[in-house]
Amino acid sequence: MSLTAGQTAPDFKLFNSDKQEVSLSAQKGSNVLLLFFPMAFTSVCTAELCSVRDNIAAYNSVNAKVFGISVDSPFTLGKFKADQNLNFDLLSDFNKEVSTAYGSIYADFVMGMKGVSKRSAFVIDKDGVIRYAEVLENAGEQPNFENIMAALKSL
Repeated sequence: MSLTAGQTAPDFKLFNSDKQEVSLSAQKGSNVLLLFFPMAFTSVCTAELCSVRDNIAAYNSVNAKVFGISVDSPFTLGKFKADQNLNFDLLSDFNKEVSTAYGSIYADFVMGMKGVSKRSAFVIDKDGVIRYAEVLENAGEQPNFENIMAALKSL
C-alpha cells in the first residue's frame, strides 16, 4: 500500500537509539520529516543521513523534526548515530510494522534479506497529514531533498 499526499499519516510508537519511545502523535504541532533507510553503516544511508545532519539548521528553520527509521535494532542505531554524530533521532522499526504501514519495505532485498526498509521520505504537517511522499525502489538513490525542502517551506 502506497501512501500519498493528502492522507493522514499512520501513527506509530517506536524506540529511538536512546531506548526512549517516540510516537508520531506526540509530534503534533510540528512538521515532521520521516526518512526510512535500508541499513545503518551502508554507504548510501550514511551519505544521506550525514547530509541531513550537515543541513539540520535548514530543517530547524522550517519547524521540522527529522526522524530516520530503519529495521535495525536500537543498539545498532545508537552506534551508528554516535559514529556519524547525527543530530536527530533514529528510530528502530525492528518489527517492520511502520515500514509496512508506510509502504516502505522490500519483500526481498540484497543477499536474500527480507523485510528491509525502502529508502523513503515523508513530509507530515503539524496536523498529521502527509504533504510529500517519495518511496524509492532503488536503494542506491537518495530522496529529492530539494522537493522535500520545498514541501516543508510550503507548510
